[in-house]
Amino acid sequence: MQITISRYTPQSYRLWNDFVCNNSKNGTFLICREYMDYHCDRFEDFSLIVSDDKGKIRALLPANLFQNTICSHGGLTYGGFVTDVSMTTTVMLEVFASVLDYLCAHKIEKLVYKTIPYIYHKLPSEEDRYALFLCNAKLLRRDVLTIINDRNKIQFQERRRRKIKVAKKNGLFVEETYDFTRYWNILEQLLMSKYQTKPVHSLFEITMLASRFPENIKLFACYKETEMLAGVVMYESDLVGHVQYIASTGEGKNMGALDLIFDFLINEYYRQKPFFDFGISNEKNGLLLNQGLIEQKEGFGARAVVHDQYEIRIDDKSSELIRKAIV
Repeated sequence: MQITISRYTPQSYRLWNDFVCNNSKNGTFLICREYMDYHCDRFEDFSLIVSDDKGKIRALLPANLFQNTICSHGGLTYGGFVTDVSMTTTVMLEVFASVLDYLCAHKIEKLVYKTIPYIYHKLPSEEDRYALFLCNAKLLRRDVLTIINDRNKIQFQERRRRKIKVAKKNGLFVEETYDFTRYWNILEQLLMSKYQTKPVHSLFEITMLASRFPENIKLFACYKETEMLAGVVMYESDLVGHVQYIASTGEGKNMGALDLIFDFLINEYYRQKPFFDFGISNEKNGLLLNQGLIEQKEGFGARAVVHDQYEIRIDDKSSELIRKAIV
């Protein structure tokens, strides 16, 4: 099969989005251009479109260029190849090899490749993992996601159940809200006091993204009367409810506000989703594990799924390592 590689341009906007939303087996809204391009001023786009000899798009590679390195993708939680539903292992190997040839020809020295965790795959889509193995990709980073499998749930810990009872006894309630302004104030104060950092997204960015993706980006808050005590921002895809931000006031923490939110999300709102993803609990590029944070998540019955990033050193021999495996 002859493979053609082309750079993404704004003229391919509709083709890109249509492939991600309607023709891929592992694409999510994060790979749509309306999401990717919100921080286009911070990343030099080097996304690739892979087509076969009939002109049919077979795969996309969301990516950005930094010096002589391609990252898939520096501004996204995950990247890697988004492939069509008919992608097979042998075709993927040729796609991967062809992309390495393309990058080598463009004087790219290194590819940093963030895999898409399997929980986001609508169909099995780990053909790229085999290609990574063949070209001697180096494991660069491993994070621990904490996941609930809806088909085989583990009971909440007693401590979490007690907190839920406390919240209900105090008259707290949970509802979806669009009041990102009030929530962001709670979130920013928490992150600054606890970690001396800021949210990845500004208030302007998250409200803009929520307006672009109202079915995917949602805020759930816990109240006592009219006072917001805690909130959780969810990123929702076909198979996964993903926790993007968690924040609570001191009073909300004492009254079990977050426990009540997660009880609602896990057992009611997202009970039909195959997976509930609390996200990572790592620091220092995966080398440290925040014990308190992961124990809180595991208290709701979540368990570990790893999310890997790889590094490939590119030269004129890189693609041969992949192609010679096909016999």
